[in-house]
Amino acid sequence: MDLEKILPTNGPSIDEVKKYIEKYLEEIVVIKCGGSVLLDENLFKQFIEDVSVIHKLGLSVIVVHGGGKNIKKKLDKLNIKSKFIDGLRVTDETTIKVVEKALLELNSEIINNLKDLQIGTESVAPQNKDIIKIKPEKKELGFVGSPKEIDLNSILKIIKEKKIPIVVPMGTSDDNKIYNINADIAAGAIAKELNSRRLLLMTDVEGVLDKNKKLIPEINSSIAEKMLKDGDISGGMIPKINTCLDAVNNGVTGVVIVDGRKPHSILFELFSDKGAGALIRK
Repeated sequence: MDLEKILPTNGPSIDEVKKYIEKYLEEIVVIKCGGSVLLDENLFKQFIEDVSVIHKLGLSVIVVHGGGKNIKKKLDKLNIKSKFIDGLRVTDETTIKVVEKALLELNSEIINNLKDLQIGTESVAPQNKDIIKIKPEKKELGFVGSPKEIDLNSILKIIKEKKIPIVVPMGTSDDNKIYNINADIAAGAIAKELNSRRLLLMTDVEGVLDKNKKLIPEINSSIAEKMLKDGDISGGMIPKINTCLDAVNNGVTGVVIVDGRKPHSILFELFSDKGAGALIRK
């Protein structure tokens, strides 16, 4: 394997990659990419490049993507105001159709860009592969669910074919209605089912900050639980931290909230000493 040809010049060094690559070769890495990273042209390009590099290095990877900013743009055009409860979007019948359209557009965009780099992918969405069964969340959230059952065999089949599953965070209820799933929660549920070594939650913030707004590079679950209880974590970070806690308490070795604005943050997180975000362990 010619690492010099595979790795970007402004990414981790060849020596660092050699040091860490063995750790992940038999493992599956789950990456959740937030809608804000997907909408910024440069960040999106780097995200696509990082995913293609990981794949070329021989790692198995699953991508789950959000769509928050893209969904907001489409809702704004229709003059539909979004309401959030504990970081989750309230989704009525009109909103779910907009959400579905926005997520499928992003899914196609990721697939087409990876295809341009000769990377095989497969879309995983309720419209083509009914892989995630959901249970509805609180009634006031509308068409928002959380995963109750995941068809892992279908996902593993895609990986066996040396392709990357690109997962739309939506699922179907028992009465076959499509529900939105918070992308962090969807990625966490998949990582948990697979006992993944790493779950990376890419976002457009630095990571988990303390009261003085300083990055906390590593947190254990009891500190994270205390921060939630004390109200030190709010908004969209609530489902992220809840996902982290659920994942590390159920078989995932470590979850990292990665600052997706940093160049090649995924590569630095996996293949360098310093990482690129806040690591949460049990």
